[in-house]
Amino acid sequence: MRIALLPDDYLPDSTLVHAKMFHELALEFKRLGHEPIIITPGSASQSKRLVIDKIDEIEIWRFRTGKTRGVGKVKRAINESLLSLNAWLAVRDSVKLNPFDLVVNYAPTIFFGPLVNRIKKVNPKSLSYLILRDMFPQWVIDEGMISEGSLIARYFRFFEEYNYRSSDVIGLMSEANEKYFNSMHPQFRPLEVLRNWSQVEPISVDSNALDVRSSCDLHGKVVFFYGGNIGHAQDMANIMRLARSLLKFPNAHFLLVGQGDEIDLVHRLKADWKLQNVTILPSVDQGSYKQLLKQVDIGLFSLAKSHKAHNFPGKLLGYMLESLPILGSLNPGNDLVEFINNQQAGFAFINGEDEALLGAALELLNAEELRSRQGKNAFRVLAEYFSVESAAAQIIKSVKGMGKIE
Repeated sequence: MRIALLPDDYLPDSTLVHAKMFHELALEFKRLGHEPIIITPGSASQSKRLVIDKIDEIEIWRFRTGKTRGVGKVKRAINESLLSLNAWLAVRDSVKLNPFDLVVNYAPTIFFGPLVNRIKKVNPKSLSYLILRDMFPQWVIDEGMISEGSLIARYFRFFEEYNYRSSDVIGLMSEANEKYFNSMHPQFRPLEVLRNWSQVEPISVDSNALDVRSSCDLHGKVVFFYGGNIGHAQDMANIMRLARSLLKFPNAHFLLVGQGDEIDLVHRLKADWKLQNVTILPSVDQGSYKQLLKQVDIGLFSLAKSHKAHNFPGKLLGYMLESLPILGSLNPGNDLVEFINNQQAGFAFINGEDEALLGAALELLNAEELRSRQGKNAFRVLAEYFSVESAAAQIIKSVKGMGKIE
């Protein structure tokens, strides 16, 4: 099959987990004998409407469009709204010349629905698979950032449902998320659980990589690491409270690497609470990020208590790959809590259970053998439940089962 994959960010410059996930998925599709093409935003400054390049023999179509990250919320909303239009203007001739059999879409963003429909119209037998990882705008409504029924909420809802209508199969990341989605949107079928994925081969140590323990004076420390988006959905104050509780333990240190709309909050809390045990670094590229994971001890995650959807943070896959024990807290009802605890791959709690989170952090801080055992369990879980091979096979099986694709 000729397969179009639509991530809203991609390698080599992206620091987002799903950019790496989509590259791994494309590589697996290629290994299976298919022809994957990545269609993704390029930059506003590229001279041509469409730039084509390759990474690891995966062809990438980068279309010219406005920035959707590192800009204000209004500008981001405008530029994301134009994603499908800018993409179609750039790729339509190539698509018509050589149509696709399958479109694999990713949400967020919610704005690729029109592009999916246009690609499918070129080949009436083609199908689309939506990998749904964030029920936007529901989470921003839950956070009180916009109100349900407002003009902006109705605008986002229109594109959200357009995205669902353009999809032939919707894959959600957990059973709890599938139930939640079905309660909100019972008209959209079929649904299935498609877990996040990763390659299950840890990379080797790069002698030229940044030695973060030396550069940040972390020798002799047990490093609690958080990497990725630092935003409202993550409730970063939750992690900063934990750091404050561990101030009196000199061998505990927190390393936060990333960017997002709560980065100013994190810096402010570090200053206000005098958190000498917290180091904050900007985002790094994927290669550097993977090398950082080899130098830390515990993988942190957090989701806001107000969340209604039950996300599986993609950063956990990187932690698992490097056999790091996992520590964090999530929204009520998220089945990831039981999953992590039952697999003994770390400790997970409901956001707000600060004493329990602190107790688990102290256990990990003071027991190297526990960290090692739970880290090994985390890697086992990755190999058993979250391999890229199983994700690619499931997507192909699901669309072929609909009878339009041979």
